Amino acid sequence: MNRSKVEASALPSLRQLQYLVELAERRNFRQAADACFVTQSTLSAGIKELEATLGTRLVERGRRTMRLTPAGEEVVTRARAIIAAAEDLAKFAKGAREPFSGPLRLGVIPTIAPFLLPAVLAALRQRYPELKPFLREDLTANLLERLRRGTLDFALIALPYDTGELEVRPLFEDPFWFVAREDDPLAAARAVDVRKLKPESVLLLEEGHCLRDHAIRACGRREPKGAMLEATSLTTLLQMVEGGMGATLLPEMTLKAGILNGTRLVARPFAKDVPSRTIALAMRREAGLQREAELFAGHVLQCLRAQHKRGVSGARRTG
Repeated sequence: MNRSKVEASALPSLRQLQYLVELAERRNFRQAADACFVTQSTLSAGIKELEATLGTRLVERGRRTMRLTPAGEEVVTRARAIIAAAEDLAKFAKGAREPFSGPLRLGVIPTIAPFLLPAVLAALRQRYPELKPFLREDLTANLLERLRRGTLDFALIALPYDTGELEVRPLFEDPFWFVAREDDPLAAARAVDVRKLKPESVLLLEEGHCLRDHAIRACGRREPKGAMLEATSLTTLLQMVEGGMGATLLPEMTLKAGILNGTRLVARPFAKDVPSRTIALAMRREAGLQREAELFAGHVLQCLRAQHKRGVSGARRTG
């Protein structure tokens, strides 16, 4: 009995591990304490207790700086996994009673977020009033890293993309359209032959956006060599096209959401061999959120069917 008590008392608490993880991420005791909603002295004492429990120094403290020791770095890595597992356990138990009855940490890439998410979240909130969504808009690589660390539950991304060990549920295909000024020679056709695209005239988002890689693949081109014009966002990309710097490819989702409204640009479908991206939902296999993933996918597809009833602004279809 006494031995069990001693062993239990030698284990760090989740709260202590959370203190250390926050400190590692912010590198500042005051900011870490604010993030944990405790005083700086409480956080500092908690980390000292953690060091005493583990019997090793985790943090080097200076007057104005702090850094983790090598042991501290390793403990932080393991602490993230322990915290994520504990949160997964709590979510599994809660989800077994009622899905979407609490926080949902959802990551989504910028080329999906404003065009699909508002309708999906509105439908979810109406069906599950206790749902509390927390959104993170970021590039795919950053979202998947947060997913692995357990700071996100789901990530809404576009394939193809290397997702490694994560569980990925494809949702639907999102075809690309040719977008240009009306005086562009290719815009005169009812539908564009993808083989007639001049790769050097197709404008792209900057490196890091998966839409860039999808556009490169659609054009049959490799990673461009040398300096070229690139955009940091879809808004900037359209301004560059409108300024006569070239044409671009946009997903149908963005067009049906009205991204060309207020511009002088036109959109044309591709005649055949239509390039597309696959919208998918990624999550950790061990999170136990398969039921929620199924429900989320159903709401996405329901909203997509409503969106498909809309036309594409600036389009001239075949037939």
